Amino acid sequence: MESFITRTEMLIGKQGAAKLANSRVAIFGLGGVGSHAAEALARAGVGYLELIDGDVVAPSNINRQLPALHSTIGQPKVQVLRQRFLDINPQVQIVARQEFYRPENGASFIHKDLDYVIDAIDTVPSKVDLIARCLEANVPIISSMGAGNRLDPGAFRVADISATSVCPLAKAVRRGLRLKGIEKGVEVVFSLEPPLRPCQVCGDPYQGKQVPGSISFVPAVAGYLMAGVVIRRLLGYSG
Repeated sequence: MESFITRTEMLIGKQGAAKLANSRVAIFGLGGVGSHAAEALARAGVGYLELIDGDVVAPSNINRQLPALHSTIGQPKVQVLRQRFLDINPQVQIVARQEFYRPENGASFIHKDLDYVIDAIDTVPSKVDLIARCLEANVPIISSMGAGNRLDPGAFRVADISATSVCPLAKAVRRGLRLKGIEKGVEVVFSLEPPLRPCQVCGDPYQGKQVPGSISFVPAVAGYLMAGVVIRRLLGYSG
């Protein structure tokens, strides 16, 4: 009988689908990058997902984040996505934690039965701490670098953190990891597109905004790239 996973099984086989169904992945940060990465895993049939984000849906999220609709404003992102993913795959096990990852509470999030971690956190200290804890626990992790203030989704690359360039967030993360004695061994998605200044394209500076600008199609691509790496690694594909 046809199911939501039928076309996936045609690509990776029943054994591959079973492997994903028995895999456990945690996604930290459910914004423009993380929400798309998480949904790609859910639609691929990953059987256990931990969703970690302390935020609620805001109107400014609607331009790029999967949980963000006018009807969900004010609702916790983890709960909106939990219901959405159960509607995709009623068999998926979901742990929804409405919490922000911070260095002081990091020990409660990382456990060795995780098969993979996706880091889509915005803040540098939290990213650096999460990466370091995963490496210490031998939990594979892929980390998202900057996706804001960019218009070219084709500029994203997957590389070791030591091979990143151009991206200011990657530079800050490299610096933070170096202080912990980590120079390489962290897979990341980063952009070769230099960040645009606010309204550089339209020539009309948007004064007073400290957060980066964003658009619908750029962070989503970064999220799908991360999900693709995770799924290929879980299936044993090294290419």
